[in-house]
Amino acid sequence: MNGTTEINSEPSLDLIGGPFAVIESDPGRLPPCHSRWCSRVFSTTAGVFSSLVRGLGVRRVELTELYDIEPWAVDHLDPYGLIFCFTWHKDVHRPTEFDDPAAERVWFANQLSDDACATHAILNVLFNCPDLDLGDELREFRQETREFSPVIFSRPTKMRGLAITNSPLLRRTHNMLARPADVRAALNAIAAAAAVPKLKEKRLPQQGAKRKPGRPPKSSQTTKSDKANSADENDDPTYHSSAMFQHLESDRDGWMDVARPALRLKMAKYGGSDREDSDIRFSLLAVVQDTLIKTLDELEFLKKDKERIESLLEEGWQSAVDSALHDNEETFTYDIVDGYEHPQGFAGRRMQRDADLMEMSQSDLVLAWQTTIQDGLRARVAYRDEYMRRAQIQKTDHLKRTFDYEPFLKGFITELHHQGLLNPLLNLDENGKKMRQTKKQKSE
Repeated sequence: MNGTTEINSEPSLDLIGGPFAVIESDPGRLPPCHSRWCSRVFSTTAGVFSSLVRGLGVRRVELTELYDIEPWAVDHLDPYGLIFCFTWHKDVHRPTEFDDPAAERVWFANQLSDDACATHAILNVLFNCPDLDLGDELREFRQETREFSPVIFSRPTKMRGLAITNSPLLRRTHNMLARPADVRAALNAIAAAAAVPKLKEKRLPQQGAKRKPGRPPKSSQTTKSDKANSADENDDPTYHSSAMFQHLESDRDGWMDVARPALRLKMAKYGGSDREDSDIRFSLLAVVQDTLIKTLDELEFLKKDKERIESLLEEGWQSAVDSALHDNEETFTYDIVDGYEHPQGFAGRRMQRDADLMEMSQSDLVLAWQTTIQDGLRARVAYRDEYMRRAQIQKTDHLKRTFDYEPFLKGFITELHHQGLLNPLLNLDENGKKMRQTKKQKSE
């Protein structure tokens, strides 16, 4: 029984767009499906976001969960941006109340598809980080939508939210993290929503019919950023995200000093107050450098160091070094990640390092060689551990998250019916009618 049915095929030409399915949900109450996108919950698993980023073609980036916002917990990560996920409740603010000229220089898109919140949140961070390698497709998408309007005004012409909704790349990558059953549910929601207006049209008298200007579906999950704000008229609490990132023209070393107070205000507003609808179920994700690739960069640099030092050492140098280190020939034997390339500036660093090595004496070269091997052993262990952890996430966890259990459940229930075991379990008689319980059975 195949649990990984192909669900992500896309037409060659997509003019309308399809649904964004629900991806791995948080524990908690499921909000009702009230729109054609069948809004439910927002995923806050760092692994889901990391898989989404890699699927979109962004290199050298992953997401990790933060448990504190103090400098000791954040500064060593040197984050590009933050995504704050929380349970949203009705807000009194409107977009027109926030007038910030700096917002014009920020790429931000309002969310039009309820279940696309993970994609919106990560794009609102990535597209404002000039140092990141977005890949060709995302880079082209950002360039094409740079002059688009981020929100819905009186005349919705060119909007980034609609561009995201109609992007086959974004939708396909997003839905790859969803269960096939959730993709089918999203498609069914569209069909059901499309049928409702037709039924209403049949019931209404034909004469005097009026036409209303069309508009995109209203979303109860609107991605926020520190440069834009939006609110919705829906009172149902839904999972919500707030994207924060360093300003394009600001000092990256100090941007967290600005974000930290804003985070405290949001935590107090949505999770730490004495309001009846306050909820402490929120999480904070940081967009950081990919740990696996960062460790591999270090290994590659040390490997070049070892080769260069050995080429400069005189004959018989092996007797001058620690034999335990010399016998460890597998230090720089490891699997390379598919598509790996040396980081920007790698060649320049190597040239400077090679120049420094050429000026060293033989005794200094011996010490440098031993230090390189020791650092390589440490880096290799870290790389192997991270490699195994990544494999666990990409294979086991991803399979658990996306496996299609519906065929198994359907087959299991069908077999129960064929063996005559289903009706007794449901307290039904042979004709499928509910059996009346006696007082004795009710007491039991």
